[in-house]
Amino acid sequence: MIVAVGGGKGGVGKSTVSLNLAGELDAVVVDADLATADLPRGRGPDLHDVLAGRADPLEAVESFGSVRVLSCGRTLAGARASKLAALTDVVDRLERECGRVVIDCPAGLARDVGVQLRSVHVAVLVTTPSESAFVDALRTRRVALELETPIAAIVLNRAPTDVTDQVVTRVERELGAPTSVIEEHAAVDDAMERGRPVREVHSDCDAIDGFESVARSIERAEKRLSDRIGVL
Repeated sequence: MIVAVGGGKGGVGKSTVSLNLAGELDAVVVDADLATADLPRGRGPDLHDVLAGRADPLEAVESFGSVRVLSCGRTLAGARASKLAALTDVVDRLERECGRVVIDCPAGLARDVGVQLRSVHVAVLVTTPSESAFVDALRTRRVALELETPIAAIVLNRAPTDVTDQVVTRVERELGAPTSVIEEHAAVDDAMERGRPVREVHSDCDAIDGFESVARSIERAEKRLSDRIGVL
């Protein structure tokens, strides 16, 4: 199973969700934001090197605590040298060799987001309660569905503790997938700064329940896909 984590707007927490989902699903997480990477940076070759043909994907995967990460470089030259057309083959190889793969998509609706959404089985959309973030998530949903990539789950991230049921119902209705609410927690930000899933460093944080809920939605989507392939 290959999962894209997107949403359109920057700053909604896609990288945080990606890292934590990788932990919940025992997946390799790929930092595919070629220009503004956020996931932990490794010491060896990175995605820029892999997409430029200078390194093997498996060689570039490193462990950060309990999570395996294919990091991305931080240079503009590296981003320019990367061949996006190779991304599908890279994530397919990781799936064959490592199992599940989570792709942390860049912000916006640029060409590379389309490439990534086309390279996966399902997508997870991340939004915050703000109207602008929600509108961007809707736009990303349209791109995904145009590419025939189903939406497995929605994350209403950085929600205030008093977020209303009406807000959650609207998000779920208009984005068309099970919605998990993850409230804003200092523990989540602290874990991200350390480059670790929340479960690994703050095991009593309520946000873990939200990440686990999203992971279960993905697993149900994975089973539906497996059953459909079995029928065919």
